[in-house]
Amino acid sequence: MKKLLSVLKPVLLLSVSAFLMWYALKELDFEKMWEEFLNADYGWVLLSLVMGVLAYLSRAIRWQMQIKPTGYHPSVRNTYSAMMIGYIANLVLPRMGEVVRCSVLRRTDGVPVNTGFGTVIAERIIDMVMLLMAIGLTFLIEFGRIQAFFLSLVSDKYSNMEQSMSSLYWLFWVLLGLAVMLLVIGLRYLNRLRKNTYFRKAVDFVKGMLKGVFSITKLENQAAFWMHTVFVWVLYYGMSLVVFYALPATSGLSWGAGLSVLVVGSLGMAAPVQGGIGVYHLLVQATLLLYGVPKEAGMAYALLAHTSQTLLVVLMGVLSFMGSMLRKRRSARMHPVRTKAEPHELNR
Repeated sequence: MKKLLSVLKPVLLLSVSAFLMWYALKELDFEKMWEEFLNADYGWVLLSLVMGVLAYLSRAIRWQMQIKPTGYHPSVRNTYSAMMIGYIANLVLPRMGEVVRCSVLRRTDGVPVNTGFGTVIAERIIDMVMLLMAIGLTFLIEFGRIQAFFLSLVSDKYSNMEQSMSSLYWLFWVLLGLAVMLLVIGLRYLNRLRKNTYFRKAVDFVKGMLKGVFSITKLENQAAFWMHTVFVWVLYYGMSLVVFYALPATSGLSWGAGLSVLVVGSLGMAAPVQGGIGVYHLLVQATLLLYGVPKEAGMAYALLAHTSQTLLVVLMGVLSFMGSMLRKRRSARMHPVRTKAEPHELNR
């Protein structure tokens, strides 16, 4: 049953992505969209790929800086390889990549999975803060243009939200009651739980994870860490902006439009589907409509930006995986494991 569910889950999510892509493309004029691709300047797309490489390298350095305070010292090459292999895993099953890259780093550098996962949680929290700051900046700069878009979304959903508020209140109190009940039971049987092997393992896992989460407070160079964080998000913005110049229909858009696409695209990529496929395209196309970009040109932009970066992740992830396997084999040849003592060693 578990094997069946593990197969069905990625297939189901991929089906959702396929449906969203079909929905996004079903009313478009493909001749107009193809014309956009024919007239595109792919030099700008290449520049966005270079920015992507730099962003991933900077993220790998930043992750290495997070891990060092936990007592482990992986190389940038290993953190980079683990991270890119994790990104490929996310294309198979969303959020699986976080566990995969921690597992890879445990194999290459002995970093415990729970500690590595804690650093990934801290990384995600920081990215969320940066995204919220980008959203705030976008609202300040592009408020007049996006106000109508968000108000229409809210007005469409308001009646449904109002009807479901009472259900949400009941759900909140039920969950709160369950949490209090579990806390009381846990405190009452705490001494018994401490003797339980599984409970001790769970506590040790949580402690290791928290060690990774709070490693950010013990960084050797806080300034460099936050410079890498800002640098990564500036590159993300640049990757969204320069692809504008690749298409005639989007080449005249402002840098504020680039901010809007960065924010909406990031939200689309965070959707629980493989690589944000479908969700990213729909959201970016809808955002570009606010700036007077036709649907076909908006979809051409979304396809160029998303597909090029996805292919980059696949290429870099595959190369990282192959490099990791080659290093593992080389290490095995240099340090063979002897399972049986040689006769002359027994006679010593």
